[in-house]
Amino acid sequence: MVTGTPAQRQARAEMGDWIKHGALGGLIAGIVFALFEMIITAVLMGGDAFFMPLRMIEAMVLGQEALMPTYDLITAAIVGLVVHMMLSIVFGIVFGVIVALVPTLSQPAGTLIGAASVYGFLIWLVNFCVIARIAGWNWFPDESNVAVQFVAHTFFYGTVLGWVVERAVAPRRAD
Repeated sequence: MVTGTPAQRQARAEMGDWIKHGALGGLIAGIVFALFEMIITAVLMGGDAFFMPLRMIEAMVLGQEALMPTYDLITAAIVGLVVHMMLSIVFGIVFGVIVALVPTLSQPAGTLIGAASVYGFLIWLVNFCVIARIAGWNWFPDESNVAVQFVAHTFFYGTVLGWVVERAVAPRRAD
């Protein structure tokens, strides 16, 4: 049974579209972000550190011992990747909801990408400066390169998220 006025049904449909686009954008941005983090970590710290970003994420779930080189790499990589991708998708969905609730963020096209870049920056600040400290995950703020994290979150997550979402909604704008 369909309920609500036509305008309410339209608003729900649009919210659903933004959530779907946000989830897809979060997935793709999460992959790009993870690759950047892993590559830049290996470049700056040596090839042995390639999986350190995934170890740091995995340690949120399985404890700080996951940061040790003796900890099983396969477990660290799989758990770290699953947690990272889930968070990336959730953050993308949240961005989609924000844009649905504040439609001016999607017009004109560049505004959406800029808003997503700011959103990525804010994710970094909140996650590293607030949540990590409260949760006791001090390895994030203490062991991370600030410049790398700024670039990774702002551009390799936020900007990519905005670009993917923008590409998804661009055909609707042409109508």
